[in-house]
Amino acid sequence: MSVQRMKIGCAGLGRMGKRHALNFLQRTPRAELVAASTPDPVELEWGKQNLEPYGVRLYQNYDDMLKHEGLEAVVVASATAVHAEQAIKAINANKHVLCEKPLSTSVEVSQSVVDAASKKPHLKVMCGFSRRFDSSYRDAYNKMQAGIIGAPSILRSQTCDKLDPSGFFVAYAQFSGGIFVDCSIHDIDLTLWFFGAESKVKTVSAVGNTAVEPDLRKHNDRDNAVGLVEFHDGKIAYFYASRMMAAGQEDTTEIIGTKGKLAVNTQPQMNLVNVSDASGVRREIPQTYWDRFEHAFVTEANEFTEAVLEDKPLALQLSAAVQAVRIGAALQEAMISGKKISFDLSGNRVEAARL
Repeated sequence: MSVQRMKIGCAGLGRMGKRHALNFLQRTPRAELVAASTPDPVELEWGKQNLEPYGVRLYQNYDDMLKHEGLEAVVVASATAVHAEQAIKAINANKHVLCEKPLSTSVEVSQSVVDAASKKPHLKVMCGFSRRFDSSYRDAYNKMQAGIIGAPSILRSQTCDKLDPSGFFVAYAQFSGGIFVDCSIHDIDLTLWFFGAESKVKTVSAVGNTAVEPDLRKHNDRDNAVGLVEFHDGKIAYFYASRMMAAGQEDTTEIIGTKGKLAVNTQPQMNLVNVSDASGVRREIPQTYWDRFEHAFVTEANEFTEAVLEDKPLALQLSAAVQAVRIGAALQEAMISGKKISFDLSGNRVEAARL
């Protein structure tokens, strides 16, 4: 008896595109990677060596890939600037879509993806917030739902990347949307998950500095930032983002409730090995985001495939991805302007004097 498999194509073969392509090719049994597209000749060469021998058709043009015979779904893992455009094209071509975060650095453009998806309710369209598929975060969420920490009141979360001495993030800052949209977007999404997608933002404020990359300021960005979000129901979220960690990747979250606290990865570790030498006792930690969340991405690919094949609900609603960008963009603005930004219950901005 043959097993039904979803035919999927991958848009983009950069760092994230390669990972998604290989996950769907090698680690998602119910999916068949049949196509991939990229205009970059270096990425195409990688595809010829790593995908083409397994029957994957390569395209330089994304629109041509959408016409691949039998294609049912697309994973959009290209540059952030074209996420929304490519997602909407796939939706209009009646393809299911898994889009890397964020949908866009713009709230309005992100909303356009939601609007396009709403016209094709038979399609599964999801923004890939990988931490929702991580076993530790899921365990923490289930424990919170079971009531073991009482009512969640404070969330403290961070995304801290290892320092890249090449200065990559200076050039990347032109397109990333800023440190809150690029890095803290994961922490913001966790907040909307743990506090509820219906949570209404009351105020946002933020500060940041350029401790190692002063040139980030010319792009209105920082390499360290702290953001504070107050919700109308009294809950508070505190975010720390950094691009200068010395030891490696440090992604940590605490959910503090009226009867206890849940903490995820407060002591990062690569594995269970401790090293004892003349410098003391230490352990290695993940060097990159991928090192920490590799298995979450595999779970994401498999659950998205299952949702398509069996018409099951997706793990997160697309509208939450727009709300995450809205909060991230407001934090970025607050950091640059030095002003607290306030919102009413309908999500409209209000002047502080009117509060």
